[in-house]
Amino acid sequence: MSNVAVTSERTTGQALYRTSIWSTRVDLVVTDPGQVVAATAILRQELDHVDRVASRFRTDSEISALHRAARTGEDVRVSADLLEAISLALRAASLTDGAVDPTVGSAMCRLGYDRDFSLVAPGQPGTLPEPAPVPGWRSVAVDAGRSTVSLPTGTVLDLGATAKAWVADRASAAIGARLGCGVLVSLGGDVSVQGAPDCGFSVGIADICGDASSTRAVAIRSGGLATSGVGNRHWLLGGHPVHHLLDPATGLPVDAVWKTVSVAAGSCVDANTASTAAMVKGEAAPAWLEGRHLPARLVRPDDSTVTVAGWPADVADPISHEGEIGRP
Repeated sequence: MSNVAVTSERTTGQALYRTSIWSTRVDLVVTDPGQVVAATAILRQELDHVDRVASRFRTDSEISALHRAARTGEDVRVSADLLEAISLALRAASLTDGAVDPTVGSAMCRLGYDRDFSLVAPGQPGTLPEPAPVPGWRSVAVDAGRSTVSLPTGTVLDLGATAKAWVADRASAAIGARLGCGVLVSLGGDVSVQGAPDCGFSVGIADICGDASSTRAVAIRSGGLATSGVGNRHWLLGGHPVHHLLDPATGLPVDAVWKTVSVAAGSCVDANTASTAAMVKGEAAPAWLEGRHLPARLVRPDDSTVTVAGWPADVADPISHEGEIGRP
């Protein structure tokens, strides 16, 4: 993910809290400075909870327990939150024709991404695996009525394309509902907004998260905004450069037609789903985004830019996008 920091310092009546988690920069902005401490507590509760539910890097997480229990191929009963997280990932796969597929977990591990990224970034020993398709999202069976999940033997789920955006949506909704103020939550560029001021929240856009040299920004008034790219999470595998955006058809990093893709949608989950899918779809991405009326900005490696579906020219034109990715 690759949005720069939220810029609230220039706006009176707002407070900014900044930290990091999961090797990711976290920004929280509230429109009532008196609520920033309470909002921070709610945000941390949501982050901790989702980490315990959905992190494949924690042996004590619920999803790790699911992976262990699923080795028999039997149905496994899961909590309502893990069921929702997996259902959102499968929805993302369905809406993107499989471009965003949660069954890439084993392929990620083969590339060395089997722990927190801070431990992966220095580089990993090994060789680039042979291309092989991932098990595929249709192989995951979810029974919502029984709260069960069934995985093919050996399948590892990676919810990175949706879970971080999901917790951004959860946190912004909880803060807005409990504290009654406007709020923006940004987790490494996955942005969710509730109750923004009329002018929107100003959000910088860059190729690397936290790049203060970028001067490009947009304003977001509702919904979500996400940027996907290869600028942050890349490393060397036995001397070969790799990154975290995989093609489900090969289990290998996609050839990056785009350096970054930024998308606005009705929720952070939808925005992140669309931006990730666009990176995988490559040259087909602009038409795919346009067909779904999702405002987007796509940047090629040579820094040339394509915008679609009414992406604003600058911060003076706020984005207010209530649509869903699945709505034509």
